[in-house]
Amino acid sequence: MLGLMPKVAYRSSRNVVYSAKYHLVWCPKYRRRVLVGKVEARLAGIIREVCAEHQVEVLGLEIMPDHVHLLVEVDPSFGVSRLVRLLKGRSSRMLRREFAHLRRFPSLWTNSWFVSTVGGAPLSVIKAYVENQKVA
Repeated sequence: MLGLMPKVAYRSSRNVVYSAKYHLVWCPKYRRRVLVGKVEARLAGIIREVCAEHQVEVLGLEIMPDHVHLLVEVDPSFGVSRLVRLLKGRSSRMLRREFAHLRRFPSLWTNSWFVSTVGGAPLSVIKAYVENQKVA
């Protein structure tokens, strides 16, 4: 029976072995379409930087004008909510500092965000969904 199961690539940290993939989505306040051009490029860099600092693997990233899709693998002991807080906090501070037109917002992001574990659907399906956001 075990021979029929697909092979899963597991990651490990000091005290946990895991396969924990998450699809995250968050939006600017009032769903404003401000994530374009240089803001979009800089946001992608900030997201990748924060993820690299915390050993979070970015499996897919697509930035739409009014929301962000991020597919990541996160150590469960680090926590997905902690990651989102770090991503939204640093990106809001840096983008508002670097782009004057974003300073009119007290904060860039809404308080809410979406998370879904990737496991019910094959990872390839979720990854294609994230990567094809701009195509649709």
